[in-house]
Amino acid sequence: MTFAMLTTFFGQHSFGGDAAFVDRLSRALARHGHDVHVIYCRDAFELTKAGQTPRPYEPPPGVTIHALASPAGPLSPLATHQTGQPLFKLGAIRKILKDVRPDVVHFHNLSLIGGPGLLEMETPGAVKLMTAHEHWLVCPLHVLWKYDGTICEKPECVRCSVQEGRPPQFWRKSGQMDRGLRSLDALIAPSRSTIREHARRGVSVPIRHLPYFLPYDYTGLPEMAPPRHERPYVAAAGRLELIKGFGDVIDIMPRLPHLDLRIAGTGAYETDLRRQAKGMPNVHFEGRLDGPNVAALFRGARAVVVPSLVYETFGYVVLEAFNERTPVVVRDLGALPELVAESGGGIVFKDNDELISALDRLSKDEHYRDELGEKGHKARHSRWSESVHLDRYFRLIEGCRRLRGLSAPQISRPRSTAVNDARPQGSLIS
Repeated sequence: MTFAMLTTFFGQHSFGGDAAFVDRLSRALARHGHDVHVIYCRDAFELTKAGQTPRPYEPPPGVTIHALASPAGPLSPLATHQTGQPLFKLGAIRKILKDVRPDVVHFHNLSLIGGPGLLEMETPGAVKLMTAHEHWLVCPLHVLWKYDGTICEKPECVRCSVQEGRPPQFWRKSGQMDRGLRSLDALIAPSRSTIREHARRGVSVPIRHLPYFLPYDYTGLPEMAPPRHERPYVAAAGRLELIKGFGDVIDIMPRLPHLDLRIAGTGAYETDLRRQAKGMPNVHFEGRLDGPNVAALFRGARAVVVPSLVYETFGYVVLEAFNERTPVVVRDLGALPELVAESGGGIVFKDNDELISALDRLSKDEHYRDELGEKGHKARHSRWSESVHLDRYFRLIEGCRRLRGLSAPQISRPRSTAVNDARPQGSLIS
């Protein structure tokens, strides 16, 4: 089969998150003999990079990258942002799809490459899917975080946009989004929490649940020895932004003098976090680490703490911790407690006292820490593996093709590729 992935950021011109999923899915499909084309907007990266340099990236065999750059430069993504239409990119996208003739067109983050107008594009003979990696469908800032530093419960989109320094998107009141979503064969979300939030905020089309996964070769990363530290530590990792909640963990570290906090990542909020941690000898910043070094950091940690202040749609860092048999401590918000409930691999906290209690116990109780870590590791392979994900993905595609009356192309079925990579009882597609 031939797949076309359309997204705003990808490869070297990306910031992580949705681009990581598109990369992992594309690589997995290519490993099973499928032809994958990734179409993304280089202009969008140049507009929003804020000093970040392109990251090293080499596409694997079977994955072809189409980095779109318009003569209009940054005006292209700006026009999409303001109109919800792929004004400067539509011709190039149509030409690629005409040449490629995909069996599946899978949309991801469309915020600056085409907006909802791209969803209405005709793709004869192809199944049209979209995955909601963030809350962009219902929030112009993607994360349901308001201008006053609180979670969005009562939308004030114009005021939030202005406070963030972005022009309001008045097209959101036009019905474009609804029309675009109704042209899809399936809208997908990686967590039940994300499905609930979209439904209660006005998305009326059915949403399928298809969780993220770690690819089988994730375990094949070069294994780094855990960093040598004399003191026990907990780890945190991600872009250093206010909404990730790392400041809340720094706040409590004076109450855990026997335990260190090691934070991996960089971002716009790093200066503020370093200022907050000044004078705290048990808070350390590791900087930007590659995959093997993040895995090593997690492997040596008593726990990985995920204190996000917003509704995360999934939480890759949780799976990455489970892969190292390390339990997680997550805030009771969004998809994070869902992952803990399904795995038994961590602790959920509601406030600082519960966070302190969880980290203190995991730092001292070796048996409890290992018990949770083993549960998370088992769930990572049985629920969130490559073969399980692809099996569900192909069954979804086959169902869409039957409903459309399309002939079924030859599908290369995924094979079990990892220890304990077993299919769980029942389908998580709903």
